[in-house]
This record gives sequence, C-alpha cells and structure tokens, in this order.
Amino acid sequence: MFGHFGFSYVGFIYLLMLFIPNILWTKFKPVNYQNIVSNENKILLWLERVGQVAVSCVVLIFNDFNLKPFSLWSLWLIISFILMIIYEVFWIRYFKSKHTLKDFYGSLFGIPVPGALLPVLAFLLLGIYGKVIWLIISIIILGIGHIGIQWQHLKECEIENL
Repeated sequence: MFGHFGFSYVGFIYLLMLFIPNILWTKFKPVNYQNIVSNENKILLWLERVGQVAVSCVVLIFNDFNLKPFSLWSLWLIISFILMIIYEVFWIRYFKSKHTLKDFYGSLFGIPVPGALLPVLAFLLLGIYGKVIWLIISIIILGIGHIGIQWQHLKECEIENL
C-alpha cells in the first residue's frame, strides 16, 4: 500500500499525456482567460500546486504503476487509461475550437470541467491500480485544488456569460 521504489514508465507516459497539451495550451489560452484567473481562491491554488508536485513525483518514483500480468485488478488501469484518452480528446476538441472560455470549460460527453476532472480521476484510478496510498493522497489534494479552481472559473463564466 505504500509502494515500491523504482521508475514507472506508465507514470511517465501519463505525465506526457498531461503535460504536452498543457504546454501547447500556454500558446492558445482562451480569450478573456486573464479576466477570470485573477479571482482564484488562494487556498485552492495552494492545494493545486502542492498536489501537482506530489503527483508528478509519486507517479514516477514508484514502479507499482507499471504493467503487471493481466487480472481483474487490471481493469483499474484500463479504465484509468481510457479516461486519459478521453482527456486527449478534450484537448483535440479545444485546439480545433476558437479557444473561447466556453470551449475550454464546456462539458465533454456530459463530463463537467473535463480538463480537470478526467486527469484527476485517471490518476486516482492509477493509484488504486498500483495500490500506492501516496498517489491517492496526492491526487485528492490536487483534485480539490484543480477541480475547485476550474469549477470556480466555470461558474464565473456562466455569471458573466463569457
């Protein structure tokens, strides 16, 4: 439950799936994005940052996330990876759009704030698959901050009709 030290190539792949679109996003931020980020809750922002660092480290240093012989337990990894694929679909949709706040915060397949919810759920399931409590704790911290901030942004967009 505490994990075995060693490099996780699965964790590395997940981080690539997470970071590459986010790096591209810095060049294609939504129109009027700066108007809503100035009001971010500082506690949520702190939780998000701490969670980001913790998740990035934990997912790389425990080899419990790497592939194991197939079993029923492997379904956690399969569902987790499907969520990451849907996360990539979210980004493809966004990059093909006009880069509005609605494009960025709009639901995908009925999933609210998919840019926050999908990776958080995927990493949570990865933590369950690997049976690593440190990833589960880290992703809960990140999830509270990241989903909270994204939800706040979504509500602000709805109020201001952006």
